Amino acid sequence: MFDAIVVGAGYTGMLTALALASRTHSRARVALIDRRDPTAPPPRIDTRASALSRATVNLLIRTGIWPRLEAQACPVARIAITDPVGDSPLRETLLRYENRLDDGPASFIVENEQLRQALVAAIEAQDGLVLLPPAAVTGLDVETHAARLVTEDGDTVTGRVILACDGPSSPLREMAAIRTVGWEYGQAGIVATITHSADHERVAAQHFLPAGPLAMLPLPGRRTSIVWAESTCRARELDALDDKAFTAALAERIGTRLGEIALVTGTRASWPLRLQLARSLTANRLCLFGEAARTVHPLAGQGLNIAARDAAAFADVAGDALALGIDPGNAATLDGYSRARRFDASMSALAFDALNRLFAMRAPIVRSLRDAGLEWVDRSPRLKEIFVREAAGLAGDDVPSLMRNAPARGRQPADAGAL
Repeated sequence: MFDAIVVGAGYTGMLTALALASRTHSRARVALIDRRDPTAPPPRIDTRASALSRATVNLLIRTGIWPRLEAQACPVARIAITDPVGDSPLRETLLRYENRLDDGPASFIVENEQLRQALVAAIEAQDGLVLLPPAAVTGLDVETHAARLVTEDGDTVTGRVILACDGPSSPLREMAAIRTVGWEYGQAGIVATITHSADHERVAAQHFLPAGPLAMLPLPGRRTSIVWAESTCRARELDALDDKAFTAALAERIGTRLGEIALVTGTRASWPLRLQLARSLTANRLCLFGEAARTVHPLAGQGLNIAARDAAAFADVAGDALALGIDPGNAATLDGYSRARRFDASMSALAFDALNRLFAMRAPIVRSLRDAGLEWVDRSPRLKEIFVREAAGLAGDDVPSLMRNAPARGRQPADAGAL
């Protein structure tokens, strides 16, 4: 009998298991299961990069992950937002601000493969965390005081609460009969890593182009991760191009700020974009996390941060329950998790959807009003401070305990400043 069983050993699943073990000081008996062994090299390297908010970095510090990762992280010094006319390579920056809190950077960019390796190392070192043999979960039986998972081999494993971190097509969500609502964007997300002749100066840029936003995330050295939203039809055409032609098409979109660019071979990937929200975050003895709970548009780069907040919020409610000898899978505990996460995560998803739709409108009057609003914010230091703290995940009184400001540990990235 486990206190909690985490299903899915991706980024969300490993982080959820580590957050719960850390919050309960390893007194909770936590199991992690996936169809493949997370400690083995993946069949395909994830070439994407992720923006980690300051709150997520605080969580990584407290779970022992950040010291393994910080040397490969790039602190974001500034944010720049443009709204060019058509596909013009000219980039008039309408909003630019320092991405810094009083005690250091508000966010960092890390490559997903580096994050995976740091998570695996932390999993292997964490007391109280049991990594079960690889197996697909094919059944869910809920009883009065526990839930039992059935694997494809016919084996069973029992826990007081099941934490579904099994992705956007979550089989556990289907087994629990939790329905979803959402829609397709008619866009695909294209990711690639480039090298460039000019220094990015640790500036993260967001270009709102007619077909969708294009984000430029600085990596250590003269490298940048590109997240490019294009129409589904155009994305298929880009996928069919060789690397030279793709690089030429990308250069037309990103402008000249980075100088001459070159594609890092093997880093291109694409996937369809959609919004999907689960109608409930919980069922009897089950909670949804990360993309099992919702998928969001990548324009703000907040998907991983939202999943991290799920993990930290559940660790708080379940940790408090376990400290009092209360069943972490009872209705009151699950309701506490749902109340902590449903409004915040849903509003974030809908806000990203609204931004994508707003910047897709190219009518001159809409564009003029939109740009005027950005320029007004650009002239308001106070509003910029609010945006930075909000994006850092530290605004409000409901920040989970594991995500509150934490002391720095280990070596800092170059020019990162104090955490």
